[in-house]
Amino acid sequence: MRSRDPRSWMWAEALELLQDAERLQRQFFQVGVLQGAPCWEPPVDLYENGNELWMLVALPGVTPQQVQVVITPTLIIVQGERSLPTNSRRAAIHRLEIPYGRFERRIALPAGEFELIDQRLEHGCLVLGLRRLT
Repeated sequence: MRSRDPRSWMWAEALELLQDAERLQRQFFQVGVLQGAPCWEPPVDLYENGNELWMLVALPGVTPQQVQVVITPTLIIVQGERSLPTNSRRAAIHRLEIPYGRFERRIALPAGEFELIDQRLEHGCLVLGLRRLT
């Protein structure tokens, strides 16, 4: 039962919303370890359409020069670094929710052999297209 004092229930709701926001941030921007150094893992969508496999990797603010894609027989590795904007280096930061620094994401591939047919940055996402060879 909620307290009749509006300050109490408003504070409880605010805390609950903050906890939900933190849970979502942890879910979407997992922190991992890259060669012993901390890194973050961007969220990924992966779907298959016929003999093509498509992947969207959320990389807001990352340029093509800051990302590297490696394909092995069993997985695809997306790694790089997201730098702080130059105009924020001396700024007073009030909120910093988008992760910065080194990132790496390893995504297991379905059985088969794949070749990369498309790689581009579009609307803050890295779009990767792979074609099944076998």
